[in-house]
Amino acid sequence: MATRALTVDGFLCAVPTPGTRPGTVQFELISSPTDDAADDMVFSCTTEESRIANALLTEIQPGDLLHVTGLLTQPDNPADPARLTVDALELLATAPARALEEMVLDRYGDYVVVFDADTDAVPVFTAQGQWVGLADNPDTIAALINIHERVTGGDA
Repeated sequence: MATRALTVDGFLCAVPTPGTRPGTVQFELISSPTDDAADDMVFSCTTEESRIANALLTEIQPGDLLHVTGLLTQPDNPADPARLTVDALELLATAPARALEEMVLDRYGDYVVVFDADTDAVPVFTAQGQWVGLADNPDTIAALINIHERVTGGDA
């Protein structure tokens, strides 16, 4: 695998999701080096930095312009996507208010949920980025959190 340091400015594509391990987050950035949409590049990103993960899950919204720095890893198989492992993040500009109408992050104590106008399902995770589960609808969020606390002993 080839790796190289990379700094890129890009727009957050969608709501970041918890990664495969606790404390990690996955997200996508769209970088537009020119005004032509054909030149847009999508970067698949991940981070293990807890303060960056927390910011992505609780503060940063889709459409925000970010400045990220990290290591770009190109796998040996060209069919596999390259991954940017982010170790520094700066918010350059917030998204226009209209982008925030579609999705809303909300806190339930030590938990964060994502309401999306396009679906009844509600992703639930801890404020530290640990995936809890997908509530079928907003009415089942509390039950999902209760189950998670019983299984983990109340550690959010």
